[in-house]
Amino acid sequence: MGAFLDKPKTEKHNAHGEGNGLRFGLSSMQGWRVEMEDAHTAVVGIPHGLDDWSFFAVYDGHAGSRVANYCSKHLLEHITNNEDFRGAEKPGSSVEPTVESVKSGIRTGFLKIDEYMRNFSDLRNGMDRSGSTAVAVLLSPEHMYFINCGDSRAVLYRNAQVCFSTQDHKPCNPREKERIQNAGGSVMIQRVNGSLAVSRALGDYDYKCVDGKGPTEQLVSPEPEVYEILRAEEDEFVVLACDGIWDVMSNEELCEFVKSRLEVTDDLEKVCDSVVDTCLHKGSRDNMSIVLVCFMNAPKVSEDAVKKDAELDKYLEARVEEIFEKSGEEGIPDLVHIMRNLSAESIPNLPPGGGLASKYEPNMLYIYINASHQILLLLSCLH
Repeated sequence: MGAFLDKPKTEKHNAHGEGNGLRFGLSSMQGWRVEMEDAHTAVVGIPHGLDDWSFFAVYDGHAGSRVANYCSKHLLEHITNNEDFRGAEKPGSSVEPTVESVKSGIRTGFLKIDEYMRNFSDLRNGMDRSGSTAVAVLLSPEHMYFINCGDSRAVLYRNAQVCFSTQDHKPCNPREKERIQNAGGSVMIQRVNGSLAVSRALGDYDYKCVDGKGPTEQLVSPEPEVYEILRAEEDEFVVLACDGIWDVMSNEELCEFVKSRLEVTDDLEKVCDSVVDTCLHKGSRDNMSIVLVCFMNAPKVSEDAVKKDAELDKYLEARVEEIFEKSGEEGIPDLVHIMRNLSAESIPNLPPGGGLASKYEPNMLYIYINASHQILLLLSCLH
């Protein structure tokens, strides 16, 4: 839910980096929403003795950005600094935490930061009612820990296929629905009490005040699901994204699209920008954020793929020119008319998962249409 703008805000926030045998890029865009409520974290080299570990996360805020922004800055420290994460070892120890202590520490970190934020004056007095989902991956030299609380999602692409995906926490899921009902709530129109579309989140304290119930038994739970996967040479990339992305792309579609873009550019920011632009033109009305983490075995730029992509751009340019020429006395066709014509055709070599929407804007096709529009306007003025 939430209000929308008259036109989308397409300015993007980008970042990239590398280390620990990986590269990352990210992109976030406000889109049609009145406010940007997403946040993210990207850390290569974790403090206090975990230099060869990395952490990436996307936070999808709702009813405000307060909780998402705070978590983006402090969730990692709540995870790595608690006693459960360290087990018997102290911060700074050279001994790597065990798998079980890491999983326990992640859960404790989520519960602790949720309890901590509850004491913020604006959240306590109801002036701010925001909440946020969180999806993350914590990478050690040997393991991946996928972490999910809410309906943002992480996927692992390994050996040319989607190997793993986190599961969305929706109120209509049987286990989630049972907890909600046990806490005295209901699921209506697929929402908690007919209002909130996610069943697990940080913040959202209006849904966490049922007497006699613990923090993980409330209408909305801050407890994450944690999945541990051994790293492998076949690992190619991990994608973390908010539901603004997943609303219009499936796991397979997004991964195939990312793979196709990695074959034409090694600029991970550009790849992420292509994803959010494509999702915007596929109809997403939400804020959009994506973090792409590439391993050593990620797809590499291919001369053949670059050539085919350039040929596709030339083909589209020629088709747009033909459509303009055929319009004749009918008037100047607009972008919708152009896209409708192209959509009806069987165009070869469109990016898988992205399709024609990935060539919509900003790109050569859009620039060409506008250039042609200006030329025809000039000619009409001269006559």
